[in-house]
Amino acid sequence: MVAAAAALGVLLPLAACGGGDGGVPTINLYYPPEQNLQTVIDNCNEQAQGRYRIEYRVLPRGADDQRVQMVRRLAAGDRGMDVLGLDVTWTQEFASADWILPWTGDARAEVERGTLAGPLESARYEDELFAAPKNTNVQLLWYRTDLVEQPPETWDDMIAAAQRLKEQGQPYQVLTMGAQYEGLVAFYNTLVASAGGQILNEDGTEAVFDEGAVRALEVLQRFATAGVTSASFTNALEDDVRLAFQSGNGAFQLNWPFVYPALQEGAPELADKVGWARYPGVDAGQPSRVTIGGVNLAVSRYSDHPDEAFEAALCIRNAENQKFSAINDGVPPTIESIYADPEMTEAYPMKDEILAELRDGATRPLTPAYQNVSTVLSVTLSPPSAIRPQETADQLRRSVQDALESKGVLPG
Repeated sequence: MVAAAAALGVLLPLAACGGGDGGVPTINLYYPPEQNLQTVIDNCNEQAQGRYRIEYRVLPRGADDQRVQMVRRLAAGDRGMDVLGLDVTWTQEFASADWILPWTGDARAEVERGTLAGPLESARYEDELFAAPKNTNVQLLWYRTDLVEQPPETWDDMIAAAQRLKEQGQPYQVLTMGAQYEGLVAFYNTLVASAGGQILNEDGTEAVFDEGAVRALEVLQRFATAGVTSASFTNALEDDVRLAFQSGNGAFQLNWPFVYPALQEGAPELADKVGWARYPGVDAGQPSRVTIGGVNLAVSRYSDHPDEAFEAALCIRNAENQKFSAINDGVPPTIESIYADPEMTEAYPMKDEILAELRDGATRPLTPAYQNVSTVLSVTLSPPSAIRPQETADQLRRSVQDALESKGVLPG
């Protein structure tokens, strides 16, 4: 995600520091748009019994714009921000900049209790917990059951199945995100993890791009040149992919679970012919490891009410409220036990596949320089058809190492 240049020119007015009505502290929650989150906040305010009041400050819809707004205000020491909804890739950056407070003691223990390992890993920095995973996400394989008897287990299998359908004059396309943006980075990261490779070392200080990362480049390049993508593949974002599949153009779709309710509403006749399965792996017999998404809750170092902010964040992401958000807003929970709740079955018929992927999900490279690394990756990988696996890996090893060390001018 590259920070939107237009947003850099305007610094939004700072929110008033939370005094609240009648001396009740106001806890300002800066969080992405979520349709029914206000109900969760109302419940938490009721539970607070007047000790504080949470106010929902809705961030822009675009992730880049969200980050720009928060970074600018935190860099200015804005005291009007209390709880921050961070993309899972931002925790390390914000922690290394000393903008957010670590979770300690009973609060940390409560966050860690029952939370899935992948989301929890994204909330840590230098062995400390700096955020509380509120929701997570993984992509699935969506496929036409009237065209495909069994979902493919590997990319080779899927490409071959699509080519057979193409020869038969059937809908055949494999639809997924290939534009030069974070979605392409997540795509490649999934392939690397599925091939057992590494982009960075365990400490996030050195660019690796080992044999598994080269194998991932081979798969990505082969897919892009196999004649099974859409003409718009290199410009496709999540909703473009959803709409193309929903219109009947594809046999396969690799996308987030939001496509399921959209398909039920927008194309109910097609919905009856769509199944779901685990994301394809790179090698036979080796299940995929899929890149996780989601939002982590952090407490600003500049909050005038940190104790109340930690308590408010714990309430917003507790099991009851995570289940409510999953059912009503389609955001998968980070607390594993929620998936066994009977109420999840109707809203999430694919919950078993989601949970299986989350149990061994892949985090994106954990480094405070992630924005730099992501920019280099998205530019170098685009278009995927131009990848030359070993040569591209060597190039990425050099340019990502420079990005980690903040060297040179990053591509735009």
